[in-house]
Amino acid sequence: MKDPMLKAGVIKDLVLLACVGVRPVLVHGGGPEINTWLDKLGIKAEFKNGLRVTDAATMDVVEMVLGGRVNKGLVTLIQQAGGQAVGLCGKDSNIIRARQMVEKDIGFVGDITSVNKDLIVALVNEEYIPVVASVAADPVTGQALNVNADIAAGEVAAALRAEKLILMTDVPGVLKDKDDIKTKYTALDIRSTRQLVADGIIAGGMIPKVECCIRCLAQGVSATHIIDGRQPHSLLMELLTDTGVGTMITG
Repeated sequence: MKDPMLKAGVIKDLVLLACVGVRPVLVHGGGPEINTWLDKLGIKAEFKNGLRVTDAATMDVVEMVLGGRVNKGLVTLIQQAGGQAVGLCGKDSNIIRARQMVEKDIGFVGDITSVNKDLIVALVNEEYIPVVASVAADPVTGQALNVNADIAAGEVAAALRAEKLILMTDVPGVLKDKDDIKTKYTALDIRSTRQLVADGIIAGGMIPKVECCIRCLAQGVSATHIIDGRQPHSLLMELLTDTGVGTMITG
């Protein structure tokens, strides 16, 4: 989310939800910020099959930007809005363990193998909002690994047996026609979602998002939501209104 006003608005809504008894956990990436700093340092950003090629130099930047600037920026916004937050990355307390992907030509990119929820649960029980950057570690080598933020959020939600997983993106939800918001699906189940993938209606970058949702549902999360973070108060509207504003996927 590039617009600072939009970001601040989302955080205020998150804190409001925390004030009325919801216990949120925020898992984040930060692709645009990573690209900005790679450019400043003269390191070329490269992608293969939608994955960031992460050599050693790029991994250093990813870890510094996500675990530092982006993470602490979100913590600051939460505390400015009246909440209490603790900034973490997946390496802390082995929250997110991963192994390097077999496709070695993409470098230090990880597949998540397990989630340790203990620290997150302890913080939530003390009414803090955990803010987790999507940097994992290989438990054997200790190597930092870049992991997809949506997948990380899904795995954390599953480990916590969360009531909901909410993926904030830059599209209104799952659309039958990607250029027509009126074709948005407001509610889907696992079967219909898989059929839309098979039919080619769900395609491109939406595929990993719905796959993440399906995996979460299979592991006990009650409902998953894909919403447009650019829409003001989309988080509140999705959770607190009957119709919502995005696409809800359930079992």
